[in-house]
Amino acid sequence: MNPTQPSPPACPARKSRPFVQRWLGGLLLLGFSLVATAQSKKYSAAKVDALKKELAAEVEKSAGFTQQMNDVVFSFGELGFQEVETSRYLTKILRDNGFAVEDGISGIPTAWIARWGSGKPVIAVGSDFDCIPKASQKPGVAYHDPIIEGAPGHGEGHNSGQALNITAALAMKKIMEREKMAGTLVLWPGVAEELVATKAWYVRDGYFKDVDACIFTHVNNNLSVAYGDNGGNGLVSVEYTFEGQAAHAAGAPWRGHSALDAVELMNVAWNYQREHLPPTQRSHYVVTDGGDQPNVVPSKASVWYYFRDRTYQAIKDMYDVGNRTADGAALMTGTKVTHKLLGTAYPGHFNKPMAEAMYQNIKQVGLPRWSEADQLLAHAVQQEVKAPKTDQKGKVIDGLETKLDTLGLPVKFSMGGGSDDIADISWNVPTIVLGYPSNIPGLPGHHWANAISMATPIAHKGLTAGAKAEAMMLVDLLTKPELIDQSWEYFRTVQTKDQKYVPFVGKDDKPAIHLNEAIMAKYRPEMKKYYYDPGKYKTYLEQLGITYPTLRSGQKAGQKTDGGE
Repeated sequence: MNPTQPSPPACPARKSRPFVQRWLGGLLLLGFSLVATAQSKKYSAAKVDALKKELAAEVEKSAGFTQQMNDVVFSFGELGFQEVETSRYLTKILRDNGFAVEDGISGIPTAWIARWGSGKPVIAVGSDFDCIPKASQKPGVAYHDPIIEGAPGHGEGHNSGQALNITAALAMKKIMEREKMAGTLVLWPGVAEELVATKAWYVRDGYFKDVDACIFTHVNNNLSVAYGDNGGNGLVSVEYTFEGQAAHAAGAPWRGHSALDAVELMNVAWNYQREHLPPTQRSHYVVTDGGDQPNVVPSKASVWYYFRDRTYQAIKDMYDVGNRTADGAALMTGTKVTHKLLGTAYPGHFNKPMAEAMYQNIKQVGLPRWSEADQLLAHAVQQEVKAPKTDQKGKVIDGLETKLDTLGLPVKFSMGGGSDDIADISWNVPTIVLGYPSNIPGLPGHHWANAISMATPIAHKGLTAGAKAEAMMLVDLLTKPELIDQSWEYFRTVQTKDQKYVPFVGKDDKPAIHLNEAIMAKYRPEMKKYYYDPGKYKTYLEQLGITYPTLRSGQKAGQKTDGGE
């Protein structure tokens, strides 16, 4: 699967063509010659190191620009499939900087893919940008204090990754232009990652078929990268809809066939079924439609399930059990059932040569220098949410991380865990995930507390560190063809030697772009009043008038922010 350089097309005999054709043909050959020269250009170790130092300096100079992008997206707070403002804002930045942007990929209005450059290698850089329901939270405030009660917010920190990627890509673009460096940069968003509902569709529709390597970024507590099996679960996300017959719930209930009864029977059966499933499984559900009102036997009702496990086959087996359980509930209640695939993610596996190269860059960058105010906020939030004393790996949780993570190794055994659909891309293209330190250790995840740091100096410093590491990695991928060869060798002979990618998404499965429409329609008008205006305020903290950090009474007082770091 490792792409090779294209050969120049054969040129017809000169005597058979008019002058204009000969001139155009000569120009075409000259173009191919220049591309071939650029692609075969050798870069010494000293030159590569010099480029990396230059990029790190350029990223540092762009810290204010990075912070603005991060804070703007934080203020939008858009749920999956509804990232309208976020997409409009980011694609304008990319277009203004020379990227060609294709909107609405895979039939998803807020999805896009942006390209700049030409030739090989093609390097894809992505990150998610959707948020969490009911996670509205004022940044820098160490207790629950929503901007708008009940509104969504960035309780996963997805407001940050695109700011990192754009900063790194624009710095790299400047170098590539000056050095006449061949290669194509491709930026793309993880739309609706919280629903794991788009990346498998991108793969299905061919958006990664010509990509040589993929760097993905995700908020973390440290600067990190890992390879091999990451210990997480894959999943399928499925909504079951039952259809029965309405009737007067008091006057003639015997004439009804309750779709809600079918939902409840399915849920009861599934909860009994858990005893007979492998301990690595995770399964959970919400009732999305329970009927209209109690005095009418519900003619329609729906339940939405996530089925998670450690391998493709285990997920498929559980999915099959779920379908049979739904069929049984329909049979018992005299109803009909249909189901719709809403999302899917493969179990994660990431590339060893790329991870090892990235880790060398991480070591050069190191962790940010946290201020006293940064650590004060972190300790206060950990106290507020009753963070554990250690994480699942036994690492002590005590404020922000001050010691760099080691290179993450393959997980030999896991009882299962979360899912991310970046794994679908990782099973089609050599891929790594760069974690960057913009959040606070010990928090629950998918929670308002995880939004507290995400428009503060903690997030801003972590983004700059991550952008430096990513920009350095782009240099490696663009100047060291052997690294890409090694990455594909690992992909072919290790990762996919025994396990091939079998998609859950079929050719007729449509993305669930209707999800979250009602929630955003309810909250967006009020949220617009709080959109960040970088033309008037240096930071979002300044716009909101928040003291950094703001703690509960009795704790050490914070300092009034002036928009600085």
